[in-house]
Amino acid sequence: MALWITDECINCDVCEPECPNDAIYQGEEIYEIHPHLCTECVGHFDESQCVIVCPVECILVDQTNPESRQQLQLKYESLMRDQPDSPSEES
Repeated sequence: MALWITDECINCDVCEPECPNDAIYQGEEIYEIHPHLCTECVGHFDESQCVIVCPVECILVDQTNPESRQQLQLKYESLMRDQPDSPSEES
């Protein structure tokens, strides 16, 4: 399941840089998460990094967007395929 940020968010800016998929962004009032980019850090880390650093514990599992760990892994693999090659790989 993708994660989502509740309205308890205090806009502390610590979650956004922790997201390896750039799924977190500043919304109109609070930070938000693009569900199609969120893999709950599957493929990158054992735990969701934004959840670990959030000081008010306002990042929860989005029950309206159910995904299994296998689906999150497939999403991660798809996102990695869609990324442009790094400069070191082009040499």
